[in-house]
Amino acid sequence: MSGIVVAVSPPDSAFMRACRNEPADRVPVWFMRQAGRALPEYRSARGTGSILQTVQHAELVAELTMQPVEHYGVDAAILFSDIVVPISAIGFGVDIEPGVGPVVSSPFRSSEDLRRLRPLEPEEDTPYVTEATRILSRELASSGIPLIGFAGAPFTLASYLIEGGPSRTFARTKSLMRSEPVLWADLVDALADISAASLRSQILAGAAAVQLFDSWAGALSPADYLSGALPATKKVFDAINDLGAPRILFGVGTGELLAQMASSGAEVIGVDWHVTLDAARKRVGPNRALQGNLDPAICLAPWDVVAHDAADALGRGGGVGHIFNLGHGVLPETDPATLERLVDLVHSVDPAELSSRMPPGDPR
Repeated sequence: MSGIVVAVSPPDSAFMRACRNEPADRVPVWFMRQAGRALPEYRSARGTGSILQTVQHAELVAELTMQPVEHYGVDAAILFSDIVVPISAIGFGVDIEPGVGPVVSSPFRSSEDLRRLRPLEPEEDTPYVTEATRILSRELASSGIPLIGFAGAPFTLASYLIEGGPSRTFARTKSLMRSEPVLWADLVDALADISAASLRSQILAGAAAVQLFDSWAGALSPADYLSGALPATKKVFDAINDLGAPRILFGVGTGELLAQMASSGAEVIGVDWHVTLDAARKRVGPNRALQGNLDPAICLAPWDVVAHDAADALGRGGGVGHIFNLGHGVLPETDPATLERLVDLVHSVDPAELSSRMPPGDPR
Protein backbone atom coordinates (compact mmCIF):
# COMPACT_ATOMS: atom_id res chain seq x y z
CA MET A 1 0.00 0.00 0.00
CA SER A 2 1.40 3.38 -0.97
CA GLY A 3 1.55 6.36 1.34
CA ILE A 4 1.57 4.36 4.58
CA VAL A 5 1.77 6.60 7.64
CA VAL A 6 0.79 4.46 10.67
CA ALA A 7 -0.37 6.02 13.93
CA VAL A 8 1.55 9.21 14.64
CA SER A 9 -0.19 10.18 17.87
CA PRO A 10 2.20 10.20 20.84
CA PRO A 11 1.63 7.00 22.81
CA ASP A 12 1.54 8.99 26.04
CA SER A 13 -1.29 11.34 25.09
CA ALA A 14 -4.10 11.31 27.66
CA PHE A 15 -6.43 9.56 25.24
CA MET A 16 -3.98 6.79 24.34
CA ARG A 17 -3.05 6.22 27.99
CA ALA A 18 -6.72 5.97 28.93
CA CYS A 19 -7.25 3.42 26.15
CA ARG A 20 -4.52 1.33 27.77
CA ASN A 21 -6.11 1.70 31.21
CA GLU A 22 -3.11 3.72 32.42
CA PRO A 23 -3.03 6.88 34.57
CA ALA A 24 -2.92 10.18 32.68
CA ASP A 25 -2.57 13.82 33.61
CA ARG A 26 -6.23 14.43 32.81
CA VAL A 27 -9.37 12.56 31.86
CA PRO A 28 -9.53 12.76 28.05
CA VAL A 29 -12.76 13.83 26.41
CA TRP A 30 -14.28 13.74 22.94
CA PHE A 31 -17.86 13.55 21.69
CA MET A 32 -19.49 11.17 19.27
CA ARG A 33 -20.88 13.13 16.30
CA GLN A 34 -18.73 16.06 17.37
CA ALA A 35 -17.87 16.83 13.73
CA GLY A 36 -20.89 18.81 12.64
CA ARG A 37 -24.29 18.59 14.28
CA ALA A 38 -24.18 21.64 16.55
CA LEU A 39 -21.34 23.66 15.00
CA PRO A 40 -22.30 26.65 12.82
CA GLU A 41 -18.94 26.50 11.02
CA TYR A 42 -19.79 22.93 10.00
CA ARG A 43 -23.01 23.97 8.31
CA SER A 44 -21.19 26.79 6.54
CA ALA A 45 -18.35 24.61 5.27
CA ARG A 46 -20.33 21.52 4.30
CA GLY A 47 -23.27 23.17 2.56
CA THR A 48 -26.02 20.91 1.22
CA GLY A 49 -26.01 17.51 -0.42
CA SER A 50 -25.61 13.93 0.72
CA ILE A 51 -22.94 13.04 3.24
CA LEU A 52 -21.93 10.27 0.84
CA GLN A 53 -20.95 12.99 -1.61
CA THR A 54 -19.26 15.12 1.05
CA VAL A 55 -16.97 12.32 2.23
CA GLN A 56 -15.52 11.97 -1.25
CA HIS A 57 -13.73 15.31 -0.85
CA ALA A 58 -10.72 14.55 1.33
CA GLU A 59 -9.70 18.16 2.02
CA LEU A 60 -13.24 19.05 3.11
CA VAL A 61 -13.42 15.94 5.30
CA ALA A 62 -10.18 16.98 6.98
CA GLU A 63 -11.56 20.47 7.60
CA LEU A 64 -14.81 19.14 9.08
CA THR A 65 -12.91 16.66 11.27
CA MET A 66 -10.66 19.40 12.65
CA GLN A 67 -13.45 21.86 13.47
CA PRO A 68 -14.46 20.36 16.84
CA VAL A 69 -10.83 19.88 17.84
CA GLU A 70 -10.20 23.58 17.28
CA HIS A 71 -13.55 24.73 18.67
CA TYR A 72 -13.87 22.57 21.78
CA GLY A 73 -10.30 21.55 22.58
CA VAL A 74 -11.20 17.85 22.74
CA ASP A 75 -8.51 15.20 23.19
CA ALA A 76 -9.26 13.19 20.04
CA ALA A 77 -10.52 13.77 16.53
CA ILE A 78 -12.82 11.31 14.81
CA LEU A 79 -12.87 11.01 11.05
CA PHE A 80 -15.88 12.67 9.43
CA SER A 81 -17.59 9.81 7.60
CA ASP A 82 -20.42 7.30 8.03
CA ILE A 83 -20.58 3.58 8.76
CA VAL A 84 -22.32 2.82 5.45
CA VAL A 85 -19.63 4.46 3.28
CA PRO A 86 -17.86 1.13 2.48
CA ILE A 87 -21.19 -0.60 1.70
CA SER A 88 -22.18 2.23 -0.60
CA ALA A 89 -18.75 2.23 -2.25
CA ILE A 90 -19.04 -1.42 -3.31
CA GLY A 91 -22.38 -0.67 -4.98
CA PHE A 92 -24.91 -2.32 -2.67
CA GLY A 93 -27.35 0.54 -3.20
CA VAL A 94 -27.20 2.47 0.09
CA ASP A 95 -28.00 6.14 0.47
CA ILE A 96 -28.40 8.44 3.45
CA GLU A 97 -31.63 10.41 3.58
CA PRO A 98 -31.53 13.63 5.64
CA GLY A 99 -33.62 13.21 8.76
CA VAL A 100 -33.97 9.46 8.18
CA GLY A 101 -30.55 7.84 7.97
CA PRO A 102 -29.23 5.00 5.82
CA VAL A 103 -31.76 3.54 3.38
CA VAL A 104 -31.33 0.61 1.00
CA SER A 105 -33.03 0.61 -2.39
CA SER A 106 -33.08 -3.19 -2.63
CA PRO A 107 -32.80 -4.79 0.84
CA PHE A 108 -31.00 -8.06 1.57
CA ARG A 109 -33.42 -10.99 1.28
CA SER A 110 -31.64 -14.18 0.20
CA SER A 111 -28.34 -15.88 -0.51
CA GLU A 112 -28.42 -14.28 -3.96
CA ASP A 113 -27.80 -10.93 -2.28
CA LEU A 114 -24.46 -12.14 -0.91
CA ARG A 115 -23.07 -11.58 -4.40
CA ARG A 116 -23.66 -7.87 -3.92
CA LEU A 117 -21.24 -7.82 -0.96
CA ARG A 118 -17.97 -8.07 -2.80
CA PRO A 119 -14.71 -7.51 -0.87
CA LEU A 120 -13.78 -3.90 -0.17
CA GLU A 121 -10.60 -2.62 -1.83
CA PRO A 122 -10.00 0.60 0.13
CA GLU A 123 -7.42 2.14 -2.20
CA GLU A 124 -9.76 1.59 -5.14
CA ASP A 125 -13.21 1.89 -3.56
CA THR A 126 -12.70 4.53 -0.86
CA PRO A 127 -9.45 6.34 -1.69
CA TYR A 128 -10.95 9.56 -0.33
CA VAL A 129 -11.18 7.98 3.14
CA THR A 130 -7.53 6.98 3.22
CA GLU A 131 -6.45 10.30 1.73
CA ALA A 132 -8.42 12.28 4.35
CA THR A 133 -6.88 10.10 7.05
CA ARG A 134 -3.38 10.81 5.75
CA ILE A 135 -4.07 14.55 5.62
CA LEU A 136 -5.40 14.54 9.17
CA SER A 137 -2.57 12.44 10.57
CA ARG A 138 -0.13 15.04 9.27
CA GLU A 139 -2.17 18.00 10.57
CA LEU A 140 -2.64 16.45 14.00
CA ALA A 141 0.94 15.27 14.44
CA SER A 142 2.24 18.52 15.91
CA SER A 143 -0.58 18.79 18.46
CA GLY A 144 -0.39 15.21 19.68
CA ILE A 145 -4.14 14.78 19.18
CA PRO A 146 -4.96 11.23 18.04
CA LEU A 147 -7.26 10.50 15.13
CA ILE A 148 -9.98 7.89 15.60
CA GLY A 149 -11.05 5.89 12.57
CA PHE A 150 -14.25 3.90 12.60
CA ALA A 151 -16.50 1.38 10.91
CA GLY A 152 -19.86 -0.27 11.44
CA ALA A 153 -20.13 -3.54 13.32
CA PRO A 154 -21.49 -6.45 11.27
CA PHE A 155 -24.78 -6.74 13.17
CA THR A 156 -25.66 -3.06 12.85
CA LEU A 157 -24.72 -2.98 9.17
CA ALA A 158 -26.74 -6.13 8.56
CA SER A 159 -29.77 -4.58 10.23
CA TYR A 160 -29.71 -1.67 7.77
CA LEU A 161 -29.32 -3.97 4.78
CA ILE A 162 -32.13 -6.27 5.86
CA GLU A 163 -34.61 -3.70 7.19
CA GLY A 164 -33.95 -1.29 4.34
CA GLY A 165 -33.41 1.55 6.79
CA PRO A 166 -33.63 2.43 10.48
CA SER A 167 -35.95 0.20 12.53
CA ARG A 168 -37.59 0.18 15.94
CA THR A 169 -38.16 -3.58 16.14
CA PHE A 170 -35.47 -5.15 13.90
CA ALA A 171 -38.08 -7.81 13.18
CA ARG A 172 -36.76 -8.89 9.77
CA THR A 173 -33.19 -8.93 11.08
CA LYS A 174 -33.96 -11.08 14.10
CA SER A 175 -36.16 -13.37 12.01
CA LEU A 176 -33.39 -14.03 9.49
CA MET A 177 -30.83 -14.50 12.26
CA ARG A 178 -32.90 -17.18 13.96
CA SER A 179 -34.58 -18.87 10.97
CA GLU A 180 -31.64 -18.95 8.55
CA PRO A 181 -28.51 -19.16 10.73
CA VAL A 182 -26.21 -20.25 7.87
CA LEU A 183 -27.26 -17.35 5.64
CA TRP A 184 -26.98 -14.98 8.61
CA ALA A 185 -23.47 -16.22 9.38
CA ASP A 186 -22.44 -15.73 5.75
CA LEU A 187 -23.88 -12.20 5.76
CA VAL A 188 -22.17 -10.96 8.92
CA ASP A 189 -18.97 -12.73 7.93
CA ALA A 190 -18.87 -10.78 4.66
CA LEU A 191 -19.64 -7.55 6.49
CA ALA A 192 -16.88 -8.29 9.01
CA ASP A 193 -14.39 -8.56 6.16
CA ILE A 194 -15.56 -5.23 4.73
CA SER A 195 -15.32 -3.43 8.08
CA ALA A 196 -11.95 -4.95 8.84
CA ALA A 197 -10.56 -3.89 5.46
CA SER A 198 -11.80 -0.34 6.05
CA LEU A 199 -10.32 -0.16 9.55
CA ARG A 200 -6.96 -1.57 8.44
CA SER A 201 -6.72 1.04 5.71
CA GLN A 202 -7.50 3.83 8.17
CA ILE A 203 -4.92 2.64 10.70
CA LEU A 204 -2.26 2.24 8.02
CA ALA A 205 -3.05 5.76 6.82
CA GLY A 206 -2.52 7.19 10.30
CA ALA A 207 -5.53 6.58 12.56
CA ALA A 208 -4.24 6.06 16.10
CA ALA A 209 -7.33 4.22 17.36
CA VAL A 210 -10.55 2.87 15.89
CA GLN A 211 -14.14 2.59 17.04
CA LEU A 212 -16.58 -0.08 15.90
CA PHE A 213 -20.15 1.19 16.06
CA ASP A 214 -22.62 -1.56 16.96
CA SER A 215 -25.27 1.04 17.57
CA TRP A 216 -28.25 -1.30 17.51
CA ALA A 217 -26.81 -4.36 19.27
CA GLY A 218 -28.92 -3.47 22.31
CA ALA A 219 -31.94 -4.80 20.42
CA LEU A 220 -30.59 -8.32 20.93
CA SER A 221 -30.98 -10.66 23.87
CA PRO A 222 -27.71 -11.77 25.48
CA ALA A 223 -28.10 -15.22 23.89
CA ASP A 224 -28.67 -13.81 20.40
CA TYR A 225 -25.79 -11.36 20.78
CA LEU A 226 -23.47 -14.17 21.88
CA SER A 227 -24.33 -16.42 18.94
CA GLY A 228 -25.32 -14.00 16.21
CA ALA A 229 -23.28 -10.82 16.63
CA LEU A 230 -20.21 -11.32 18.82
CA PRO A 231 -18.35 -13.82 16.57
CA ALA A 232 -18.37 -11.41 13.61
CA THR A 233 -17.33 -8.52 15.86
CA LYS A 234 -14.42 -10.59 17.13
CA LYS A 235 -13.44 -11.32 13.54
CA VAL A 236 -13.19 -7.60 12.81
CA PHE A 237 -11.03 -6.94 15.85
CA ASP A 238 -8.86 -10.01 15.28
CA ALA A 239 -8.14 -8.80 11.75
CA ILE A 240 -6.57 -5.57 12.98
CA ASN A 241 -4.97 -6.82 16.19
CA ASP A 242 -1.51 -6.93 14.64
CA LEU A 243 -1.55 -3.17 13.97
CA GLY A 244 -1.61 -2.28 17.67
CA ALA A 245 -4.21 0.50 17.51
CA PRO A 246 -6.60 0.58 20.50
CA ARG A 247 -10.04 -0.77 19.61
CA ILE A 248 -13.27 0.71 20.97
CA LEU A 249 -16.64 -1.06 20.83
CA PHE A 250 -19.80 0.99 21.26
CA GLY A 251 -23.52 0.22 21.30
CA VAL A 252 -26.74 1.69 22.62
CA GLY A 253 -28.86 -0.15 25.18
CA THR A 254 -26.12 -2.71 25.71
CA GLY A 255 -26.04 -2.73 29.51
CA GLU A 256 -26.90 -6.43 29.65
CA LEU A 257 -24.29 -7.18 26.98
CA LEU A 258 -21.28 -5.41 28.49
CA ALA A 259 -19.60 -8.55 29.83
CA GLN A 260 -19.86 -10.20 26.42
CA MET A 261 -18.68 -7.06 24.64
CA ALA A 262 -15.61 -7.13 26.87
CA SER A 263 -14.66 -10.48 25.32
CA SER A 264 -14.70 -9.04 21.80
CA GLY A 265 -11.03 -8.04 21.79
CA ALA A 266 -11.76 -4.33 22.29
CA GLU A 267 -9.52 -2.49 24.74
CA VAL A 268 -12.24 0.10 25.37
CA ILE A 269 -15.95 -0.48 25.90
CA GLY A 270 -18.34 2.37 25.20
CA VAL A 271 -21.16 2.78 27.72
CA ASP A 272 -24.42 4.59 27.06
CA TRP A 273 -26.36 6.44 29.77
CA HIS A 274 -28.55 3.51 30.85
CA VAL A 275 -25.81 2.04 33.06
CA THR A 276 -23.57 3.92 35.48
CA LEU A 277 -19.85 3.67 34.83
CA ASP A 278 -19.08 2.01 38.15
CA ALA A 279 -21.67 -0.69 37.41
CA ALA A 280 -20.30 -1.04 33.87
CA ARG A 281 -16.77 -1.50 35.20
CA LYS A 282 -17.89 -4.40 37.34
CA ARG A 283 -19.43 -6.02 34.28
CA VAL A 284 -16.46 -5.60 31.93
CA GLY A 285 -13.78 -6.36 34.50
CA PRO A 286 -10.52 -4.62 35.45
CA ASN A 287 -8.65 -4.99 32.16
CA ARG A 288 -10.82 -2.84 29.90
CA ALA A 289 -11.12 0.93 29.73
CA LEU A 290 -14.51 2.62 29.60
CA GLN A 291 -15.82 5.41 27.40
CA GLY A 292 -18.90 7.49 28.22
CA ASN A 293 -21.43 8.20 29.43
CA LEU A 294 -23.32 11.51 29.86
CA ASP A 295 -26.86 11.45 28.43
CA PRO A 296 -26.77 13.66 25.30
CA ALA A 297 -30.16 15.13 26.23
CA ILE A 298 -28.72 16.49 29.47
CA CYS A 299 -26.60 18.87 27.39
CA LEU A 300 -29.81 20.76 26.58
CA ALA A 301 -30.45 21.43 30.28
CA PRO A 302 -29.19 24.44 32.30
CA TRP A 303 -25.47 24.36 33.00
CA ASP A 304 -25.80 23.42 36.66
CA VAL A 305 -27.61 20.22 35.63
CA VAL A 306 -24.98 19.40 33.01
CA ALA A 307 -22.15 20.05 35.47
CA HIS A 308 -23.78 17.90 38.16
CA ASP A 309 -24.28 14.90 35.89
CA ALA A 310 -20.84 15.26 34.32
CA ALA A 311 -19.23 15.32 37.77
CA ASP A 312 -21.19 12.20 38.68
CA ALA A 313 -19.97 10.38 35.57
CA LEU A 314 -16.40 11.45 36.24
CA GLY A 315 -16.60 10.22 39.81
CA ARG A 316 -17.98 6.87 38.75
CA GLY A 317 -15.39 6.62 35.99
CA GLY A 318 -12.66 6.68 38.59
CA GLY A 319 -10.10 8.79 36.75
CA VAL A 320 -8.05 5.92 35.30
CA GLY A 321 -9.05 4.06 32.16
CA HIS A 322 -11.91 6.47 31.51
CA ILE A 323 -12.51 8.46 28.33
CA PHE A 324 -15.25 10.98 28.97
CA ASN A 325 -17.89 11.05 26.23
CA LEU A 326 -21.62 11.21 25.77
CA GLY A 327 -23.67 8.04 25.89
CA HIS A 328 -24.48 8.58 22.20
CA GLY A 329 -24.01 11.34 19.65
CA VAL A 330 -24.29 15.10 20.11
CA LEU A 331 -27.86 16.25 19.48
CA PRO A 332 -28.13 18.84 16.68
CA GLU A 333 -29.82 21.41 18.94
CA THR A 334 -26.98 21.34 21.50
CA ASP A 335 -25.45 24.73 22.27
CA PRO A 336 -21.73 24.58 21.35
CA ALA A 337 -21.00 26.77 24.37
CA THR A 338 -22.25 23.97 26.62
CA LEU A 339 -19.82 21.51 25.08
CA GLU A 340 -17.01 24.03 25.44
CA ARG A 341 -17.75 24.37 29.16
CA LEU A 342 -18.07 20.60 29.46
CA VAL A 343 -14.58 20.04 28.02
CA ASP A 344 -13.18 22.65 30.42
CA LEU A 345 -14.93 20.95 33.33
CA VAL A 346 -13.56 17.50 32.47
CA HIS A 347 -10.05 18.90 32.04
CA SER A 348 -10.22 20.72 35.37
CA VAL A 349 -10.63 17.52 37.37
CA ASP A 350 -7.57 15.79 38.80
CA PRO A 351 -7.72 12.09 37.83
CA ALA A 352 -5.68 11.16 40.89
CA GLU A 353 -8.37 12.59 43.15
CA LEU A 354 -11.06 10.64 41.33
CA SER A 355 -9.06 7.45 41.64
CA SER A 356 -8.57 7.98 45.36
CA ARG A 357 -12.33 8.19 45.87
CA MET A 358 -13.00 4.73 44.47
CA PRO A 359 -14.51 2.48 47.13
CA PRO A 360 -12.54 -0.37 48.73
CA GLY A 361 -12.72 -3.52 46.69
CA ASP A 362 -12.96 -1.72 43.37
CA PRO A 363 -12.12 -4.31 40.68
CA ARG A 364 -9.17 -2.32 39.38
